[in-house]
Amino acid sequence: MAAVGRNAPCPCGSGKKYKRCCPLKRARGSAARSWLLVVAIAAMLLTGAIVALTSLDELGERRGPARVWSEEHGHWH
Repeated sequence: MAAVGRNAPCPCGSGKKYKRCCPLKRARGSAARSWLLVVAIAAMLLTGAIVALTSLDELGERRGPARVWSEEHGHWH
């Protein structure tokens, strides 16, 4: 099959020039996949941030207060 020129009629039968028909269809499909990939990565990062922030809160509760004054020893623990 010979190469189709940009200004030649599109071989798909749409009646449009090739440059205004099939190359644009291919570009739209890849742009949608790229957008979907970006949204999926953003969702994973957001989920990771939420998990990290909630686990930091639990960590503080397990350790107890950071410093306590000891009357017996006369200094901070």
